[in-house]
Amino acid sequence: MQIFAIRLKPNDDLKASLGHFVKQHQIEAGFMITAVGSLKQATLRFAGQNYAQAFKRRFEIVSLVGTLSIHGIHLHIALSDKKGKTIGGHLLEGCIIYTTAEIIMGVSDDLIFLRTMDETTGYKELDIKLK
Repeated sequence: MQIFAIRLKPNDDLKASLGHFVKQHQIEAGFMITAVGSLKQATLRFAGQNYAQAFKRRFEIVSLVGTLSIHGIHLHIALSDKKGKTIGGHLLEGCIIYTTAEIIMGVSDDLIFLRTMDETTGYKELDIKLK
């Protein structure tokens, strides 16, 4: 297993930056280990919805989980506002860093994470292959 640590800076787009990193390093089976930081704007898709919702306020990143691959990224994020109210959903582009995002990712040397259409769910789902 490899471990990567990155720090995103103010005004970086969280998902776009992660996508760029994955492509740059040709990551085929990555996963989030931990992440903390803050956003000044968030764009999420909530469970069961087919549209995005944007929030133009500050949040703390309290969790970021999921898989990363050059074949597709699937991440969920939980955010907390200034009163401690927490929301979460699918991470979309449009989550803009406020001060920082400290991200630690693991990468399997033995697996490939693909995204293939699942007829049962109607979505591209994780398809795990051995190298």
